[in-house]
Amino acid sequence: MSGSNRLAGLTARLKDTTVEEVRRIDAVGEARGFLDRTPRKKPGRKPSPRTYQLHPKVFPEIGEAIAAEAERLGITQGQLIEQLWEEYRKGRDQAR
Repeated sequence: MSGSNRLAGLTARLKDTTVEEVRRIDAVGEARGFLDRTPRKKPGRKPSPRTYQLHPKVFPEIGEAIAAEAERLGITQGQLIEQLWEEYRKGRDQAR
């Protein structure tokens, strides 16, 4: 095979994109087992506004105490940390 491009003489042709033609093509494809591959809505829940991940390394007894306190209050550990942060900020602002 030589270095020439055997496809150099080909030219592009515009496709018929009328609504009727697209429907006809879709019907022929479905009849032959081809399925619609247009992207679908992402399945699952909508994301929570609480999306920031925090992975503190604490001593086991501290982690157990935080988990127990959150359980006692009926909230998540993240909510407990948010409450603790607010209290810290209030105390810091009062100290100024």
